[in-house]
Formats: sequence, structure tokens, C-alpha cells
Amino acid sequence: MAGKLIYLMGPSGSGKDSLLQAAAAPLAARGCRIVRRVITRSAEALGEDAEAVSREVFDALERSGAFAMSWRANGLCYGIPRHIDDWLAEGHAVLLNGSRAYLAEARRRYPGLLAVLLQVAPDALRKRLTARGRENPTEIEARLARNATFAEGLQGPLRILDNSAALTDSVQHLLKLLDDAGH
Repeated sequence: MAGKLIYLMGPSGSGKDSLLQAAAAPLAARGCRIVRRVITRSAEALGEDAEAVSREVFDALERSGAFAMSWRANGLCYGIPRHIDDWLAEGHAVLLNGSRAYLAEARRRYPGLLAVLLQVAPDALRKRLTARGRENPTEIEARLARNATFAEGLQGPLRILDNSAALTDSVQHLLKLLDDAGH
């Protein structure tokens, strides 16, 4: 039986990396694999469990067919290792941190994928961004304005996962969402 690809998306600051870290053990207990992306960003700046590579290494990996999916966004390159196809063929659910701009192509390659949109209420996101301390108030308000339009143009079906409350609640909601989807 083929597995299910779970394609998690969300605006910057929505807590995708925190959710994936917090959900790792319960997901693993269910046989769900979390994909470790390859990104052209320094390991110190990643903020997620990803493999940092140079642009030259990324390009070589891409040319060699090492990625099941790859895209460019925000001046960076992102690759999803080809071994996800083996995991899916073995019947595993496979969860990855995807790109909204790549969703249509991901659906073309994996027609049965479950698209999950992680959202955060603007006030909660403002508090998180302020606490993170990477941006000034003007930059935070610009980010909030961009995030308000994040889902525009995304083709359904989409499952919405609210990450405004406690992270433990979001993990439970993610697990329920996967149960409802048959994984």
C-alpha cells in the first residue's frame, strides 16, 4: 500500500519548524517520516533540521537527480531528497515542509498529497515575531501584511491547522488531522 505525502505550508513565523520538532516523536510512533530538506543556507541560520549546502553542491545534487522535488524561494534553493519515494512506496506517511509556490507542481507529481496550511492569528504572530527579536516593528507589520495574504491563490483542497495556541494543542490537532486522512 502506498503511503501519503503530507505537504505542510505556512508563512514565516507560523511555527512550522517548532511544530515539526514537537510532533517528531508522536509522528515517528505512527510510522510517519519527517523529511529533512536540503537548503542553500548556512547551518547556523537554518532554524530547522535541514542539511545546509552551498549553491554549487545543491546544483550538482539537482542535476544528478538526488531530489524528488526542488524549488527556489526567497533567494534560496530547497530540495526534497528522492528517498521520500521509497518511504511512500513502503506505505509510510511522509511529512515535509513545502512551499506554497511549489504546491501545484507537488500535486502534479504526488496527486494524492494532503496539503496542510499552518495559520496563526495576527496578534499571536506579532507577539512571536516581537519576542524573536530579528525584525523591527515596521518589518514585523510588513510581514504580518504579507502573511495575511499567504493563502491567496492556493488551490484546494487544503486542510487548515491553527497554530495560534499552545504548541501541544497544535501537535494534537496535526495528529487528528492525519487520523482523519487515514494516516
